[in-house]
Amino acid sequence: MSPLGDFHSSAEHPRTTFDGAHNAETCDVLIIGGGPGGSTAATLIADEGKDVVLLEKDAHPRFHIGESLLPRNLPIFERLGILEEVAKMGVLKPGAKFVSDETGMSVEFDFAKGLDHEYTHSFQVERASFDRVLFANARRRGARTYEHTTVTDAAPAVGQSRAVVMARGPNGKQFVFAPKLVVDASGRDAFLASKFHLTQANKRESTAAAFAHFRNVQYPAEKTAGYISVHLAKEGWFWMIPLPGDITSVGFVGSQAVFKSRRGSLPDFFFEKVRNSPSVSVRMKLAELASEVTAAGNYSYCARSSCGEGYLMIGDAFAFIDPVFSTGVLLAMTAGEVGAQIAIRWLDDPKAGLAMARRAERRMRNSMDKLGWFIHRINHPVLRDMFMAPSDRFQMRAGLVSLLAGNVQPDWRYLAPLTAFKCMFYMLSFAHYFGFRPLGPAGVEIPAE
Repeated sequence: MSPLGDFHSSAEHPRTTFDGAHNAETCDVLIIGGGPGGSTAATLIADEGKDVVLLEKDAHPRFHIGESLLPRNLPIFERLGILEEVAKMGVLKPGAKFVSDETGMSVEFDFAKGLDHEYTHSFQVERASFDRVLFANARRRGARTYEHTTVTDAAPAVGQSRAVVMARGPNGKQFVFAPKLVVDASGRDAFLASKFHLTQANKRESTAAAFAHFRNVQYPAEKTAGYISVHLAKEGWFWMIPLPGDITSVGFVGSQAVFKSRRGSLPDFFFEKVRNSPSVSVRMKLAELASEVTAAGNYSYCARSSCGEGYLMIGDAFAFIDPVFSTGVLLAMTAGEVGAQIAIRWLDDPKAGLAMARRAERRMRNSMDKLGWFIHRINHPVLRDMFMAPSDRFQMRAGLVSLLAGNVQPDWRYLAPLTAFKCMFYMLSFAHYFGFRPLGPAGVEIPAE
């Protein structure tokens, strides 16, 4: 039985779920969610002359985290025609820096020293402005965009019928749409996956975050001023992201257990973690709070399937993973590109489109598995030591830089170094179990204290 339950072709079972469905406004594709994934898909579908409707429950600009972009975002910006606009609004990001509170060591990963020599930088952006640019670009390119419009129910198309999507707009205005295909890009609302009980939580990677914007955060040396800094702390990790206008985004990510054990208010908890981190606190001595301290649950999850007859899920609407490697926007926009290709094929031949979507899902799961392997072990002492003293045997360091740049495609140029890295990790973990610990760029092992 379809996970969509008992929705049937209107030829056999007239739709009675929605009143007024016969007066629905038709379109080729309806996209739920006007974030990076939805806006990317809407732009590229509209470029092909298709009638696409893009519904956003909020209005741009709206606050969002995920401000650090990756080099592999750049070719997508080029295809969307917004690279110059993004470059003007962002802070140049040439790489990433990891800092260990335990050892006091730091290591820089310069994107130019990865295996990909074509895209060697990216940008740090204020997400409210960035998302607004993407949404406006979709409108400019021909998508019909709606803001303050929340989807309240949906029945994807089955057989030769059209889908029916109900939405509530400003002042309670009701909309009914009849698209041929529904693309869910609703982010962590995961509208369709939640509606049809397709979501599977990954309890091994269940974390939470507390974050805020600050002024007067001390920057590192000029060479790394635009880098994202990832500080490996005792009970989790911090991000520190330089943004335009002397603003720095600072966030702490820890396990659910760490957050549940907190006492006092969220700001008290957050600033306690800052004080407990030597590497973060030294940069925050003169910092002034420029926003509220906010929390978010980073519950990792993945839907059992990203597609079915008449619907497709992309980005966080399909799956979400811990943001330690800043891959959220890249995964969403990549899914938006692929989703647009699938939609165009689907409109021509639904069966071929569905088969294409299933192949794309397998590739997306493979990419997330690559990232997930590292994310699940980010607090493991051996992985932390390997990050802080990366060896370039078998191009492991260059492969790691490429992963941090967003190169997760199935290419042996990237896979071989990461496979070597994993093998080294398992060997050193075995030694660590018996009281030895890796240290130094050559992977020399010394007895643990």
